[in-house]
Amino acid sequence: MKIVISNTSDLPLYQQIKDQIKDAILREELTQGDALPSIRSFANDLKVSVLTIRRVYEELEKEGFVTSQVGIGTFVSAGNLDLLRDSKRRLVEEKMQDIIHTAKSLSITKEELMEMMDILYEEE
Repeated sequence: MKIVISNTSDLPLYQQIKDQIKDAILREELTQGDALPSIRSFANDLKVSVLTIRRVYEELEKEGFVTSQVGIGTFVSAGNLDLLRDSKRRLVEEKMQDIIHTAKSLSITKEELMEMMDILYEEE
């Protein structure tokens, strides 16, 4: 699992790390039972505070994405996969609402908008 941290992002470090771990779980790069690195080694690898990684792991555990076993480690628990997928869909829906609002204000028809979406989606 590769984590990329941006110092120019508006998101705090812990949020960037947490979001990337969630994405890795969703993409099944991390699967149920996989061990996450220890807090200390992960913090050293990313050159962040151990407190940052501890916060990431605690929040992931509260949200049901990982389980921690004292003295053993932190492991992926894919129980919240449906919730994560739903939250990602909700994010896309919010962005689509903005696009629809903009399109309507510019008198772009639904058909034109759908055609643009098809073209852009296929280019990705």
